[in-house]
Amino acid sequence: MPPSLLRRLVDNATLKSLGPGLITGAADDDPSGIATYSQAGAQYGFNALWTLVLTYPFMVGIQLVSARIGRVTGRGLAANIRRAYRPWLLYAIVLLLLAANVINIAADIAAMGEVLRLLAGRGSSHLYALGFGVLCLLLQVFLPYALYVRYLKWLTLVLLSYVAAAFAVQVDWGEALARTLWPHFSFTRESVALVVAVFGTTISPYLFFWQASQEVEEIRSAPQAHPLRTHPHDAGAQLARIKTDTVVGMGFSNLVAFFIMLTTAASLGAHGITHIASASQAAQALRPVAGEFAFLAYALGIIGTGMLAVPVLAGSAAYAITESFHWRNGIDLKPMEARRFYAIIALATLGGALLDFIPLDPIAALVLSAQVNGVIAVPVMVVMMLLAGNRKLMGVYTLSRRHTVLGWGGVVVMLAAVAAMLLPA
Repeated sequence: MPPSLLRRLVDNATLKSLGPGLITGAADDDPSGIATYSQAGAQYGFNALWTLVLTYPFMVGIQLVSARIGRVTGRGLAANIRRAYRPWLLYAIVLLLLAANVINIAADIAAMGEVLRLLAGRGSSHLYALGFGVLCLLLQVFLPYALYVRYLKWLTLVLLSYVAAAFAVQVDWGEALARTLWPHFSFTRESVALVVAVFGTTISPYLFFWQASQEVEEIRSAPQAHPLRTHPHDAGAQLARIKTDTVVGMGFSNLVAFFIMLTTAASLGAHGITHIASASQAAQALRPVAGEFAFLAYALGIIGTGMLAVPVLAGSAAYAITESFHWRNGIDLKPMEARRFYAIIALATLGGALLDFIPLDPIAALVLSAQVNGVIAVPVMVVMMLLAGNRKLMGVYTLSRRHTVLGWGGVVVMLAAVAAMLLPA
């Protein structure tokens, strides 16, 4: 591509408007998510693709709510929950979020370590995992905010490897489209649990906390920027930017997830491989049935998405905890200026990495993390919808009727999925 053309693309106003929403959406396709989508595709084939069509509008709706709260109030989700509700509710949500995030980090880093061992053909996957944990931590602690966000934004391009992988296998596109729109899906306890896992890894609480906090970071990083609640003159442009950023980011996330599920359905599922314990196992299983290119695309994508997702998981936990106790936070600050914030990031990242040294069933950790995320998402979404409709917090920027319907629709869908999983057969 000629440099002049590349420069024009990078300078394009639409691309410049992409930031928190794009990074949030891409971080959703982490190694744990890849394993969940791979398991769904391998076990249920094209009949699982409908889940990603259903989740997309609700994912957009709830992430718009999250971003709007952050930009309008100039505070993250936890800070707003602290102002509006009793402390016990905030502490319960944050504790569950921290537990789910650390388990998720452990599963993600374990997958990255195992994939690097597969690519290298030697070495200890545990030591590789620890190395990835340390690298993620160092990047998050020592990169300036502007450079860090630029790194995350460009890292989202690794997800295109999963689109490429789909074209390395034999896909019956007509059948895939038909089953997406009209699936043959039996709702058993096992299938419902997997649907909840897909929903939980797609509509995840850590994404809510991260995107809201990144909107706050955007305000802090620009001297002329202010919360819309107190400085409404820029509201039209900022809300339009948030909408574009979120619609594109969540669309990118679900499209990549769709191709992951499609690839494993057309390759692993079609060859009778229906049980996937991890993202690295999915990559390894693709090698004999889909070829070396599909394996490499899958493997490199796991490492790249892990490098993107682990900082988001650790960062969202750090934002939630520090906002709960009104401690100083922000990735634009130096470590000594926000010691508790960076200490939580370090504990979450290295704690997740060290979990890989104990006997840990990877599929159990993966499913538990996704299902816990699904369960936590329901009360968090309810609280977010109430916050977004609170005029004391949001002023004139409460949700429109359309966004209200979309947001509460997402709550109902998640609640129905979790209830179906938890209720006795």
